Parts: sequence; structure tokens; C-alpha cells
Amino acid sequence: MDPSALRFGAAFWVQRADWTSLRETALAAESAGFDSLWIDDHLLNDEGDPDEDKLEGWTTLAALAAVTQRPLLGLLVGANTLRNPGLVAKMAVTLDEISGGRAILGLGSGWFEREHAAFGIAFGASPGERIDRLEESAGLLRRLLDGERVTHAGRFYALDDAVVRPLPVQSRLPILIGGSGRRKTLRVAARHADLWNGYGDLAELRDALAALDAHCVDAGRDPAAIRRTASQNVVVRASAEAAERAYREVTAAHAIQPGEEALDLAGPPDAIAAGLRAYVDAGISEVIWVFRRPWDLETIWSLPEVRAALAG
Repeated sequence: MDPSALRFGAAFWVQRADWTSLRETALAAESAGFDSLWIDDHLLNDEGDPDEDKLEGWTTLAALAAVTQRPLLGLLVGANTLRNPGLVAKMAVTLDEISGGRAILGLGSGWFEREHAAFGIAFGASPGERIDRLEESAGLLRRLLDGERVTHAGRFYALDDAVVRPLPVQSRLPILIGGSGRRKTLRVAARHADLWNGYGDLAELRDALAALDAHCVDAGRDPAAIRRTASQNVVVRASAEAAERAYREVTAAHAIQPGEEALDLAGPPDAIAAGLRAYVDAGISEVIWVFRRPWDLETIWSLPEVRAALAG
């Protein structure tokens, strides 16, 4: 792929977030040229004290749909355990309607046990069981989004003559599946996803992409049918040292999940562009930069310079 064709997403982790600053930052990201906007999906704060403020994902997306015009919109990723797939299909189609056909249905198996216990939602007996639930749900969602009338009695879900109307604005509302579990999660993505999202260093991403390709072959599906995205922690500053200092302020404010303590890319726009070329070479067609409060507007407004460096 031509590096200049790389797409960019901005993901907002909405712990300790308020709507006013989030709205203004999302509008800045749209103006800067980001192709997609993403919100995380938790009922409690998952980076630090769970009692601190946390916005709900789907309703936040609907609000963003009403104030933005161009970027695609999705959860990165929706916890499958939190909602029935019939309800999720209705929510996704409603978002597609509000946004004029810009919705992506992001979905993962769910991992944050504390929020399930707090709100009385079944978490599942094991990670494997949650992935099995994800697969059953993804199959039902595809059928509902495509306009089928569905009756289903499965291991985890039962639907009786369920139908979703109106239909999505898009001819095919895309499903994104996040996660890199080699044996099961990537198999679910190979069978059901239009987009896949992973994170980690380049070696980990290359290994996951190779496993995804193999599962696609086993499923009789063209690997090229799945667009590959990668989440990144990126800070653009005049130097790598300045970027690292800025990111330390973020890590001090949030109890960041293990594996995300270090920046994936840091420094001036030309250095960021040089690092991104390796992701393109690995098969990534969209990078999604993660932002936490205080929102990093300097990095957001640097996107045009990064794009120019990629095209150079």
C-alpha cells in the first residue's frame, strides 16, 4: 500500500472526561483530518479508580454523530458481554442513521470483570467462554444488520422473529473485531469481521496478522476482505525527548493498562511518518491514535504534517 493512503483514527478514552472538552477535541480531530473517531466502552473507569467519572460509549458516539460531519464512528471496542446482540444491532443502525452512514460496529469479548459485578451483568466463566459468546453474537449481528428476520436458539442467545428496522444507511454496516488471541479471537475475526484491530509492537502485530491470514484461509475467506487497524500511543513534539516528557504526564494521571506504558511513536512529524511506514509494510491500513485527558491537541493538530511527510 502507498504510505500516503494510510488512514488515521483518533480514539478517546473517556475516563475523567467531560462532554464539552470531548466535543471540542473531537471537532478538532475532524478539522485536522482524522478519518475516524472512536470511544472506549466501559461502565466504570478502567484506568485507575473505578469510581471516577466515565462516559458511556454508545450514547457518546450518538452525540458525536450529531456534531460531526465526516469521520467514521465506532467503539474501540464494544464489550460483547454488556449487551444483547439484538439491542446492539438496533443501536448500531440508529447511530448509522444519525451519522448519515458513518457507523462501525466495534466488538470485543470483554475483559473488565469489576464493571460486570458492579452492575449485575454476567461476565462468563472464562475468557474462552466469552470468546464463544462473541462468535455467536457476531454471527447474529451480521444477519440482523443485513436485514434478516432472525429466530435463533443458541448456547448463549435466543431471538424470536427479531428484525431491525430501519436498515442501515450503508449497504453493509461494517463490523470491527478487536483482539489478538491466536487460537480463537482471530478465528472469530476471520469469519465475521470487516475490520480487525490490534495493538502491540510490530513483531506482535506481524505475528497476529499472519495468524489472521491463516484463519481466513481455513474459513474460505479472502484475507484482503478484512481491513487491518492498529491502536497506537503517539505523541508528536519537536523532539522524542519532549514527546516522552509529555507522555509521562499522561501516565502519571492515569493507571495505564500493562503494555501501554511506553510510546509506540514519539517525536517530530517526519520521525512519526518514518515509523508509520513500517506499519504500512506490515499490512496495517489504518492507525488509531489513543488520547486521554488532558487531550493532546498538539499531536492532533500535527496530523497534516505527518501526512505530508508520509507523502514525501
